[in-house]
Amino acid sequence: MQHKINLLDFSEQGLREWLAQIDQPAFRAPQLIHWLHQQFEDNFDKMLNLPKAFRGWLTENTCIHQLPIQHEHISQDGTIKWLLTVDETNAVEMVYIPELTRGTLCVSSQVGCALDCSFCSTGKQGFNRNLSCGEIIGQLRLANIRLKQLYPNRIKPITNVVMMGMGEPLTNEKPVTTALKLMIDDNAYGLAYRRVTVSTSGVVPAMLRLKENMPQIALAVSLHAPNNALRNELVPINLKYPLEKLMAVCAEYYAGQTKRQITYEYVMLKGVNDTIEHAKELAKLLKKAPGKINLIPFNPFKNSQYQTSDRHQILAFQQYLRDEYVTTIRTTRGDDISAACGQLVGDVNDRTRRIKIFQDYK
Repeated sequence: MQHKINLLDFSEQGLREWLAQIDQPAFRAPQLIHWLHQQFEDNFDKMLNLPKAFRGWLTENTCIHQLPIQHEHISQDGTIKWLLTVDETNAVEMVYIPELTRGTLCVSSQVGCALDCSFCSTGKQGFNRNLSCGEIIGQLRLANIRLKQLYPNRIKPITNVVMMGMGEPLTNEKPVTTALKLMIDDNAYGLAYRRVTVSTSGVVPAMLRLKENMPQIALAVSLHAPNNALRNELVPINLKYPLEKLMAVCAEYYAGQTKRQITYEYVMLKGVNDTIEHAKELAKLLKKAPGKINLIPFNPFKNSQYQTSDRHQILAFQQYLRDEYVTTIRTTRGDDISAACGQLVGDVNDRTRRIKIFQDYK
């Protein structure tokens, strides 16, 4: 059986290059991008500004493969979690968070995660494989289609995209970068750079490449500890890229041409990283690479060894930092459907590749 090319795997530039190989003019690329990512059209026969013969060729040789929805859960606060089928044995999760002035889509980049952060349920499920560009951008495409069905009067339901779902985006660099290009492409989703965020646990070489190739994309760093000893326990990739290396790259971002501040994510774990002494260490750590600090109350999951910091402790931690840094406390959303930060689990089959990815990635 002939393998069909999934058109969702291409950025506009990628389509131009592919079209040249099949003797089609380059201007077909933005036409296709428009049909795929703005009109959300799946039927080539309805793409009437394409020649009939070419539409027939596309039908025979290409496809628009969309991950099917396995389950849809709507929280009491309006948050929606979708479980999407990846293949016969695996699924990933995607979350939509509606607010008064914006709608944020949290997108996955991998089936599971290889980094094994000790407080994250996704990491505890193991790792199977990377998602393709089509499987990543297909989440945004599918969410637009489904939200239009659910809320037909909402003009632009998705205003922000965060790569904070299942997986570490920067260990799946090429497909993630291609998907990011589609998110900001005016012929596709047309999102502003500042409304697209990549969250990383600190994959230093890939952070440098992201800064070089897409410096205006918003960056969030999953910090979670103010010193190496504690971060080694909470975020094991720190063993490979310790805080000295990570913060040096963050300082480069801060001093770069965009002068964009990084968002530092800090999960609050009772009795682990939430004392005023930890806050003092954190304030000192960020001196050369200041940014916004987002304190995240820990979201419990089955068999977790941690507890959420007491509310008064989180407020005291915030109060100490506020004199020097913008410090916010993330509102927990969708915890009744396990859609809150750190709770995405999906269905992961193979745990054996985690160590190899952790050791070999560079």
